Amino acid sequence: MKKILTIAKWEYLEKLKTKAFIISLIITPLIIIGFSILPTLLSNKEELRTKAIGVVDPSGEYFNQLNSELRKYTIDNGQPNYILLNLTTEGKTTDELKTEADKKVLENKVEGYLLIKYGNTDSMSIEYRSENFGSFRDLGRFEEKINKIRIDNELLKKGIDPEVASVIQNNVELQQIKIEKSGKEGKQDFLVVFFSAFIFILLLMMMVIYSGQLLVRSLIEEKSNRLIEILISSCTPEELLTGKILGLSALGLTQIIIWSFIGISLVGGALVPPEAFENILPMLVYFILGFLFYTTIFVGIGSIVNTEQEAQQMTTYISLILVMPIVIAVSAIQNPDTMIVKVFSYIPLTIPSIMLLRFKVAPVPVSDIIITLAILILSILITLKIAAKIFRIGILSYGKRPTINELIRWTKEK
Repeated sequence: MKKILTIAKWEYLEKLKTKAFIISLIITPLIIIGFSILPTLLSNKEELRTKAIGVVDPSGEYFNQLNSELRKYTIDNGQPNYILLNLTTEGKTTDELKTEADKKVLENKVEGYLLIKYGNTDSMSIEYRSENFGSFRDLGRFEEKINKIRIDNELLKKGIDPEVASVIQNNVELQQIKIEKSGKEGKQDFLVVFFSAFIFILLLMMMVIYSGQLLVRSLIEEKSNRLIEILISSCTPEELLTGKILGLSALGLTQIIIWSFIGISLVGGALVPPEAFENILPMLVYFILGFLFYTTIFVGIGSIVNTEQEAQQMTTYISLILVMPIVIAVSAIQNPDTMIVKVFSYIPLTIPSIMLLRFKVAPVPVSDIIITLAILILSILITLKIAAKIFRIGILSYGKRPTINELIRWTKEK
């Protein structure tokens, strides 16, 4: 046991002092914060300028009213968000007006323009024509205001006060309330649920990739300079394996503790909502066990590869499995009882990330927690046993990478 702890301590301190670890400790939270805050900053930045928008309306019915409605939107300095330019000229066909307006867009004289077209009956259609994709916010505002003007004008023609329409069109916001057996209730925000689950899965993936590659690289270096032979002469392969896993796990735990403090400070600064840290304790259990499971797999991989290229190829494929829950996250949040979510909940490779997602979505039955934890712990023990057998032989093997049949034969040896 003393040798195991000595190896673990050496592994931990050596990796702790590396520039790569220190950089990842700082860069990873910055990347996560960037994912969370950058979209908001970009969407706000969009409002910092006035946009010239053209209008082509052969009927002449919408320009003045639309101009009045859109002047309600302003930027921070009080200037209007939109300046509307009437690009309609009497005596010209719609096609001629469209050609002239297209030219103004390509010459950057206007950001884009609204083309209002009329059918043979009372039907109409609207196009927003621009050189680049228009902002979703802008398009939503244009569509909302044109429809409002259209309805008001139709009501006036029928002799009905448009104020009646404004009352009728007042939308009632539908709020989602999450209720629990304990009687507790709270609002559900899809984006908070999605991004908080996404952040935990991303953290696990980045930790696994970084730590796994760090371990594999260390083993390759020790094999290439024959240092591993000296280490094996002082301890058994099993002691070396266990020490390396403990040391790397301690390193991962250090990362988790530091990132937790960063997360708490962000909650205090109102950058991250407190709801993002609900069920944090059981999630940490799956997080740590998942990290241990993948670390054990990487130990086995590191003992059979001879170059970093081989190691990177093999570790990348395994790490990508952790991203799978993000692919099904939207459907899982809306319907956590789907068969695909339940199936992935019992596959060892996907248990950690899927359970991190499930805890953010809905209450997880105690039976599911017990079963998945049992499967995960049993998988760690089995993988550890297999990795130990591969490690014992593979760590002293040089040259050609062993085949599948050779690996099977190694695992059967006593």
